[in-house]
Amino acid sequence: MSDDSRPSSSGARTAAVIPAAGRGVRLGPGAPKALRALNGTPMLIHAVRAMAASRAVSLVVVVAPPDGAAEVKTLLDAHALPERTEFLVVPGGDSRQESVRIGLDALPPGIDIVLVHDAARPLVPVDTVDAVIEAVREGAPAVVPALPLADTVKQVEPAGAPGEPEPVVATPERARLRAVQTPQGFDRDTLVRAHETVTENVTDDASMVEQLGLRVVVVPGHEEAFKVTRPLDLVLAEAVLARRRLNDGF
Repeated sequence: MSDDSRPSSSGARTAAVIPAAGRGVRLGPGAPKALRALNGTPMLIHAVRAMAASRAVSLVVVVAPPDGAAEVKTLLDAHALPERTEFLVVPGGDSRQESVRIGLDALPPGIDIVLVHDAARPLVPVDTVDAVIEAVREGAPAVVPALPLADTVKQVEPAGAPGEPEPVVATPERARLRAVQTPQGFDRDTLVRAHETVTENVTDDASMVEQLGLRVVVVPGHEEAFKVTRPLDLVLAEAVLARRRLNDGF
């Protein structure tokens, strides 16, 4: 792995930013969520490999915990990663938004498309990554992979205390709703402008572009791009990896 942040191919124009500075408290005490082992390999490594699996991605920027950049860099050095992709580790900020901005600031000239990917989505297939990149190339300023909802959704009045009953306010039409995943893809200048302009009501990077009044489009996501947040998600992720090993014959 090179510490040089320049893409190895002069024709490459896509970089991925992986904010991995969070603690992941819902998975319980211990290592930061991104460094938890999945089939013996940290989730972060799975996520980095998922981005690097796309031949369009020439640079992956990992935004590490503020005091953990050296540890993450050692981690990347210790695992086999595609030689065609450059990797860069930078210390993150106090929030996800700040960490993404730091990752954006670390990008070299010549990158036109930026993916922002959750380290906690380690199993996203390369076809999904490529579909997001292609939609940005075709002119969309922001692209999100998403799935239709399997469950009916209720809008409620939040309870005053945990565990109290919550009155239902409305039932949104499920056919018009999507569960959003990552990587989210952006025209680089658009995402930079969003981070310079939008500071409130930020749920994800695409919502920041929405607040600029620009078009955000959805492409089909994948069921294996789920977010590993709770212990049961780890069990499901291990099962997906076991199935992949079986299908790949090793």
